[in-house]
Amino acid sequence: MRRYSRSFLIRHPERRGKDVETTRRSCEKFRAHPTTIVNFVEGSRFTEAKKHETRSPYDNLLPPKAAGIAMALNVLGSQFDKLLNVTLCYPENNTKPFYDMLSGRLTRIVVRINLVPIGEELHGDYVNDKNFKRGFQRWLNGLWEEKDRQLTDIMRDKER
Repeated sequence: MRRYSRSFLIRHPERRGKDVETTRRSCEKFRAHPTTIVNFVEGSRFTEAKKHETRSPYDNLLPPKAAGIAMALNVLGSQFDKLLNVTLCYPENNTKPFYDMLSGRLTRIVVRINLVPIGEELHGDYVNDKNFKRGFQRWLNGLWEEKDRQLTDIMRDKER
C-alpha cells in the first residue's frame, strides 16, 4: 500500500482515503485464493533523519503504519488466523545495510520470527470505528515496543 503524505493530502484533499480504498479492492481479489500478504508496517527504511521527522518514540524503528494491515485483516480476516512478525537486524551494518548487501559488505543478519495469533479483536472497521482504530494501534504499538527492545538487545550483544 502506497500512502500519501500529509503535505500531498493538504494539496489534494480529494485523494484522502483513496489509498485505503485501493488496498481494500486489492484484498477483495484474494478472497477466493490461498494468499500470503507481506506488509512492511514500518513503511520505509530507517534513518535518523526519518526518525526525527516522524517523531518516533522508538530507538530503532519508525512508527508503524496500521491502516494497510488493518484493512487486509478486515477484508481477508477469515482467511488468516496467525501472522509472522519478522524482525531483521544488521548489527555490523546498520547504517546502510541494503547498500552493504549489494556491494558484498554485509557481514551478519539476525532474523527473529514470532508467530502471532490473530484474534477477533483485530477484525474491525479501521476507517470508520474510532474505538477499533485506537485498539488496533495500541496492539500494533505493543508489537513495535517489543521489536524495538529486541533490536536494542541484538545491538547490545554485538558490543560484547
